Amino acid sequence: MPALAGPTIGELLQKIEASHKMTSDVKANVTLTQQKTGQGIKQFDVLYYRRDADDSYLIIMTAPESEKGNGYLRVEDNFWMYRTNTRTFQHINRDESIAGSNAKGEDFERRPLNELYEAAKDSSGKETVTEEKLGQIPVYKFDVKAKVKDVDYPRKRFWVRTDNALLLKEEDYSSSGTLMQTAYDLKYTTVNGRFIPVTQMFIDEFEKGNKTKVEISGISTEKLDDKIFTKAYLENLSK
Repeated sequence: MPALAGPTIGELLQKIEASHKMTSDVKANVTLTQQKTGQGIKQFDVLYYRRDADDSYLIIMTAPESEKGNGYLRVEDNFWMYRTNTRTFQHINRDESIAGSNAKGEDFERRPLNELYEAAKDSSGKETVTEEKLGQIPVYKFDVKAKVKDVDYPRKRFWVRTDNALLLKEEDYSSSGTLMQTAYDLKYTTVNGRFIPVTQMFIDEFEKGNKTKVEISGISTEKLDDKIFTKAYLENLSK
């Protein structure tokens, strides 16, 4: 039913940011388990470095052997893919899939949602936040649209907990309104008072049967050296 005096979409986006944005650097191990129709299941292991202070992150593939040394680097507005077989960097978009999985570059960063998206309004200029249950959990459901072009999907639908604004489910739509992907944040942990989703599922709604599970472990919040977020560091790791 409609929320009579609930939060606005803008307020909810701010609450999501307040609970997720890290005040420290992060290093972690990431496992991507990818299922594709006709191709079976593949697993990829990743080393992941992230610094929210300037929206930087580095991904380096550690397994399987065919992907080892390949990586992704985001610094400011630049996002590069590195391949060991050619020893070259390619400038790519944030909607690039990681190792061919359903997880995209944007899923590994924490750019402020309220800088990327705003409330999607109906023809009368009204925004809608509804209260319902996702399983047994009370949630707010609402739609947003992109404010900038550099996003993976121009329209999204969010389900967030009413008690702490944790994002539980997300539907991603094309500009024409086609449902492209559904994502679930299945498990969270707290680090320095902030929430990090440690188990996520990304389901491809366009190519049915394709999905990717992302699991994060071994989280460290020690300060990271500036050199980590450079092309030279990624290239050296790959040797």
